[in-house]
Amino acid sequence: MKLILSSCDFSAESSASFIKEHLPKPMSECRVLFFPNEKGLEMTIRPSKYVNRLVRYGFSKENVFVFDYSVPENFLGLDLDIVYISGGNTFGTLKRIRDAGFEEAIRDYVKAGAVYIGGSAGAHIASRDISHVEYYDDNNVGIKDYSGLGLYDGIFICHFSNDRARHYEMLKAEGKYKVTPLTDLDSVYVEK
Repeated sequence: MKLILSSCDFSAESSASFIKEHLPKPMSECRVLFFPNEKGLEMTIRPSKYVNRLVRYGFSKENVFVFDYSVPENFLGLDLDIVYISGGNTFGTLKRIRDAGFEEAIRDYVKAGAVYIGGSAGAHIASRDISHVEYYDDNNVGIKDYSGLGLYDGIFICHFSNDRARHYEMLKAEGKYKVTPLTDLDSVYVEK
């Protein structure tokens, strides 16, 4: 399993460069499955909007698949290089993935060799637990099962700053999980 996790994914030059350095082949050749965040709940998901964004990052239009939560079966069995979940509300995005019944399929893609890219909410979702994220994101969708995908053995504090240092120390002292702070300039590469 290969994971590239950050607070800002492609929106910060340092993390965008880090991601590109750790991809299995040139970005333009990578086939990517992108998961729109929770804002898709409020409006119809327009795949072209996301495709255009990923093309600006360096992906080729024909290699971008935008996940449609209403027909998850259309996204099984793809030949993928990357599974990409970006930022947004961690709880809202995870609920959409769960409601589509796609958690195990994401794990399967990553176990089969697709690189998981997670930015902010996507990094949190990759971890073992997201309960601590209630300090930063509203759990307005009522998630009670706080387990993440379990791809990363620990938890993150994304957008880490002095404001979040006290919470970081508290979580570390609890000792329940390995806690990794990620500033907006930090990225982590994990290979298991």
